[in-house]
Amino acid sequence: MNSKRFIEVSFPVKEVSAESAREKNIRHGHISTLHIWWARRPLASSRATSYAALIPAPKNDLEWDKKRQFIIELSKWENSLNPAIIEKARKDILSTNGGKPLKVLDPFAGGGSIPLECLMLGLETYASEYNPVAVLILKCTLEYPQKYGKPKEIKEDLGLLKTGEVKNPLLEDVKKWGNWVLESAKKEIGKFYPEEKDGSIPVGYIWARTIPCQNPSCNAEIPLMRQFWLAKKDNKKVALKPYVKDKKVEFEIVGQDKPFPKDFEPEKGTVSRAIAHCLVCGSTVDDNTVRKLFQEGKAGQRMIAVVLHHPRMQGKIYRLATEKDLEIFKEAEKYLEEKRKKLMEEWGIDPVPDESIDPNSVKPRTMWLYGMTRWGDLFNSRQKLALITFTEKVRLAYNKMIEEGYDKEYAKAVVSYLGLAIGRCSDFESTLCRWHPQWEFIPNTFARQALPMGWDYAELNLFSPVLTGTWESMVGQIENVISHFSQIPPMEVEE
Repeated sequence: MNSKRFIEVSFPVKEVSAESAREKNIRHGHISTLHIWWARRPLASSRATSYAALIPAPKNDLEWDKKRQFIIELSKWENSLNPAIIEKARKDILSTNGGKPLKVLDPFAGGGSIPLECLMLGLETYASEYNPVAVLILKCTLEYPQKYGKPKEIKEDLGLLKTGEVKNPLLEDVKKWGNWVLESAKKEIGKFYPEEKDGSIPVGYIWARTIPCQNPSCNAEIPLMRQFWLAKKDNKKVALKPYVKDKKVEFEIVGQDKPFPKDFEPEKGTVSRAIAHCLVCGSTVDDNTVRKLFQEGKAGQRMIAVVLHHPRMQGKIYRLATEKDLEIFKEAEKYLEEKRKKLMEEWGIDPVPDESIDPNSVKPRTMWLYGMTRWGDLFNSRQKLALITFTEKVRLAYNKMIEEGYDKEYAKAVVSYLGLAIGRCSDFESTLCRWHPQWEFIPNTFARQALPMGWDYAELNLFSPVLTGTWESMVGQIENVISHFSQIPPMEVEE
């Protein structure tokens, strides 16, 4: 008897690799949109290799070609829930084990790609992890959708859910309580993100870190900006143009209402490789001095511009930050201290992460060079306020669910997804997030596995109806994941 598996003699590496690469651009329902996890394996290769490792090697060229083509089809994202293909894969695997489901144990499951695909293939799957974040991701990937996410008919009128409707209860409750958290947080701190008189909504704020010029005869404030573009598209070019007035750097917006000057080069900012250039006197500040100023607490920050979106208009518009904007930020700063003290008394821990950044850890060491020694230093005051307020509301949502008679384990499942949403939001809500002028949006902090210093940064309004990273967008992505995972058909074994 030939005991070799298909993967031992052949595998369509090129085709499966192509599907794995294509998967990076798939967002709707993909596991990567549940929560960030390093080195998560592609679902395409996880599904294809698991299948190929369990079926026997082909007996002849014809069988080899059929199995090879099937593996290619199996690896495609659009076939991940295809009933015919998944059922065939399951039957092929069952037949190799006398009709009994095989057991799979992944002791270092990480982000859950391999156990998820083994579950998809009908295997009795066990996954374990040491990291608590990974454990939560695994429960939200493998356990909760299968346990609570199967569509069922509503037997009684439950407010949003009407009798006779067939709904996914887990999905509906994540929607319901996600919206409750949003509205509760907005009611409390929405005033710190006020709308414009014309109804425009602030979706983001452009900030620049600052240092004092080291020329004794100048001492002007240097806004550290790597470039001045706000929008850089073929059909839209808007930028901040700096100018000096009364020994202070001021800005105007060009390309929107004012014409774009021909001789202006927005690519040339005031800082490059930590070497700063003073626009007032023309002197430079070397990189070591710049870092020293940050370490000594002599660096500051300045709100430069506000990014706006009007519900009845396409695209984004920009305006300069005003004294009123700064006053509102200072009010948020004051409210943060009050709320932080209150929650610290209630929770017994600081709601703002006060753990030290390990200076011996290679990739975050950059933060120490610029005086950021604790994780809480990576957020400005309003960002901290927003994140701890959403965290508080998620905790309150759990309490409210218990008061309404929800099962404790089920309520825990619902708020687990909302907790992951906070993690997703925090990735887009730090002072290391920059404004991307080509796309006019805010990329996340962990665009790569490092924490590079950001001279200018973009602060996201988590209540904004547009831009990735807002509460609504992150919960929406998680809802798509729940919907996708809940459709994994249960394994039926013939007796």
